[in-house]
Amino acid sequence: MIVNNKTIIISNRLPIKLTEENGEYKLSPSEGGLATGLGSVYKQGNNIWIGWPGIEIPEERHNEVRKKLAELNLIPVFLTNEEISLYYEGFSNEVLWPVFHYLVTYANFDQIYWDYYKIVNEKFKEAVIANLSAGDTIWIHDYQLLLLPGLIRSELSQVTIGFFQHIPFPSFEIFRLIPWREELIVGMLGADLLGFHTFDDARHFLSAASRLSSSNLSENVLLYNDRQVVVEAFPMGIDSKKFEELTKHEKVAKFTASIKASLKNIKTILSIDRLDYSKGILQRLQAFELLLQLHPEYIGKLALYMIVVPSRDTVPKYKELKDQIDQLVGNINAHFRTINWVPVHYFYRSFSIEFLSAIYSSADICLVTPMRDGMNLVSKEYVASRVHQDGVLILSEMAGASKELNDALIVNPNNIGDIMEAIVQALNMSTEEQHIRMKSMQAIVAKFDIHLWVKNFMDKLKEVKMMQESLHTKYATENVRDQIAADYAKAKDRYIFLDYDGTLVGFNADIDKAAPDEELYSILKQLTLDPANRIILISGRRYQTLQEWFGHLDLDMIAEHGAWQKQKDTEWKPLPLLTDKWKQEVKTVLDTYTDRTPGSFVEEKSYSLVWHYRKVEEGLGELRAHEILNHLRMLTTDKGLQMMPGNKVIEFKNIEVNKGKAAQNWLYSNNPDFILAVGDDHTDEDIFKALSPEAYSIKVGSNISAARYYLKDYFEVRDLLKELVQEK
Repeated sequence: MIVNNKTIIISNRLPIKLTEENGEYKLSPSEGGLATGLGSVYKQGNNIWIGWPGIEIPEERHNEVRKKLAELNLIPVFLTNEEISLYYEGFSNEVLWPVFHYLVTYANFDQIYWDYYKIVNEKFKEAVIANLSAGDTIWIHDYQLLLLPGLIRSELSQVTIGFFQHIPFPSFEIFRLIPWREELIVGMLGADLLGFHTFDDARHFLSAASRLSSSNLSENVLLYNDRQVVVEAFPMGIDSKKFEELTKHEKVAKFTASIKASLKNIKTILSIDRLDYSKGILQRLQAFELLLQLHPEYIGKLALYMIVVPSRDTVPKYKELKDQIDQLVGNINAHFRTINWVPVHYFYRSFSIEFLSAIYSSADICLVTPMRDGMNLVSKEYVASRVHQDGVLILSEMAGASKELNDALIVNPNNIGDIMEAIVQALNMSTEEQHIRMKSMQAIVAKFDIHLWVKNFMDKLKEVKMMQESLHTKYATENVRDQIAADYAKAKDRYIFLDYDGTLVGFNADIDKAAPDEELYSILKQLTLDPANRIILISGRRYQTLQEWFGHLDLDMIAEHGAWQKQKDTEWKPLPLLTDKWKQEVKTVLDTYTDRTPGSFVEEKSYSLVWHYRKVEEGLGELRAHEILNHLRMLTTDKGLQMMPGNKVIEFKNIEVNKGKAAQNWLYSNNPDFILAVGDDHTDEDIFKALSPEAYSIKVGSNISAARYYLKDYFEVRDLLKELVQEK
């Protein structure tokens, strides 16, 4: 029997409204952006959507509701009023919402909120696992379920999990204020792909995750628990065709005619928001009031249609905000209204999609100025509804949509003068300019719609999973190690190239303290006792250090990445024709950066310079390294030098100095029947590339490499070398 793998969508709320009428539960579809966008996914085949049905259901009626929802491919997670109060109203909306929107003073870090957040995330995990089959894909949505990816991953390590955050993600300095920050990051890292609306949000998450977890960051990939977690921006779109088509609807046409008749020669500004302190509603009203004060010529000719959708107005902060809005609207209307004209038409209610379509297509200006917002789909809905390609969108630079809709008039929502001037500019904008701007924005909204958003995310999730699998196969498993040991045992002539730091020993913030220990000496000595073995220690260390540490052993050494070489029983020799005349000029530059970067230092070798930043504050070292690379790029090219960024180091050396070339010199006119090369650094990639495909090459600590295999750390390298010795 063929079983089709399914997609499981999980969000706090199911995409329906559940109401009780005369003792009977009734379902009506939700018109939210997410419900629309993912409708095409969860309604297909055996796909399902898991979430809270929206109201508390008595336990004896759970099965009844389950059956009703099952007909729509929906699976309920039943929550008590207490759980909703403490997990949703509490932790989600009194901790995460204010902190993620940079309003930390509104946050209430109550321990009981966190306890219930964990309890409810566990409930969701149980619902997912109960409905999960092998090969299924999980897509989790939003800040109410940050722990869920990690909870599922801890039980099922191979499952495919995507996570998308619909609100902004704050900078590390803000995020770290949450007492349970590490647990939240670890929860999110359970996903394979983490999506955000903007690159800024993705960057903030990468910064927080690399500081608050044991993950290693490389570009937009975090290596966590031997698994790659990819972090990307996926700007969410709308169903633009739906909004375009709505304008032709009979009901919409009637609403539009009625709105236009009531307004006649009055220009209209539209503002639509949910009641929330992150939306900038008060500042918008203040900007409108300032406009009427400074530009009295617009009195009687301009009206603000302000729709505020009720939301949590029993919560003190929201009730206070509503009172302030009511008062400010009352003041503006009392001060400026005339017998025939009201400046602010204020509606504290929600409207049908048909009425919204009519008002979108009637309003001359749409004013969208949140203080901070994930995407803000109102701006895109307005653009999609302008079928005559007229109208002006004024958009906050703090909304994710501003990164795409840059033909809008972009404003700082904190600057009421800026908003006012944008309204004046919009009122005076020529029809021709309106057409040019709107046409450009409509092309973006139409192309990057909700369906492409879903497709892009799901395609990327598949791609990430394939990348993980291809890299996972490179791990030197027990079978691989057995094969290496078997080939080693059979071979008569063996060359073994071993890097030092990070490969045979761990890293130490003090480079002089990473000296070899007794176990390492014992392993190397046993390897050198076999006459078939040629052990070549190939390191970036100074030759004097290698001589001091390993001069008593019967092995070959290559120091400073190949600048100095020594075969056993011979003296150290430098690579011919090398010059160090360039060093002073480069060192002068490095010294200036060292003076500005506490914890960094310059190490001088015979034919190279190394800038170390292992002891530098996280983030600052990476920033300075980037500055140095940019500063010295031209100089190093002119002087025939190579810049080698490595593990918390940048090395500058002659271009002729190369571990790969050094290894090839050792192999020249030799044809060993067993070659093993092990290294952890960027510089070791040159060896891996230089060796024949049959050679065993092993990267330590990362599976992103030209090497055939990888091992996790120097402990595993030592274990492998011990296995080889025992095999004999």
